Amino acid sequence: MGPRAMTRRFARMQSGAPPYRTGFTGVPSDGMCLNVFLVLQKPGDAERVLLGRVAPDSRWEEAGGLDSSRLERVGTRWMLPSSQLLLLESPDAAAGRLLREQLGINPDTLPAPEVFSETYLRPGSESADPHWDLHFVYLMPGPASPPRSPLWTDLEYTSVPTIPRAEFARGHGDVLELVGLRPIG
Repeated sequence: MGPRAMTRRFARMQSGAPPYRTGFTGVPSDGMCLNVFLVLQKPGDAERVLLGRVAPDSRWEEAGGLDSSRLERVGTRWMLPSSQLLLLESPDAAAGRLLREQLGINPDTLPAPEVFSETYLRPGSESADPHWDLHFVYLMPGPASPPRSPLWTDLEYTSVPTIPRAEFARGHGDVLELVGLRPIG
């Protein structure tokens, strides 16, 4: 769903800007996230991507912005290696950080990310604006074998078209669909 019909506002934001001020606007009233996702494909099988189940007692608040209540909501559902960007971090720096911190991989080079923009009304929100997500998705070949990391209880190459959408946490099935990999449902 796109933004509601309103006066045209450009995404030129400034902290504390009053709503609809000419030239600058504040962050959308229901917030926005700048996200990085790693879609590491199994060599020789592009439908199998590296997915994990988070270890609930690990350092996810620091590694991926997941506090204990968010970790509880994720449960045992599948996730991509991912995070919001740190404040003022570039997407490439964030992708390198995820490879190192979440997977223990030192990247040589990174492909250019695919960039997606989504807006949606979150359940229960009464904000004037929808929530806005900007996704920087790095679609790239993964290592021959899944890496090991204490952040994950399972980390494996899994065939996306065989997984029901409900088994993905935090809309990660939707992100996979953006790059052409459709879960069931």
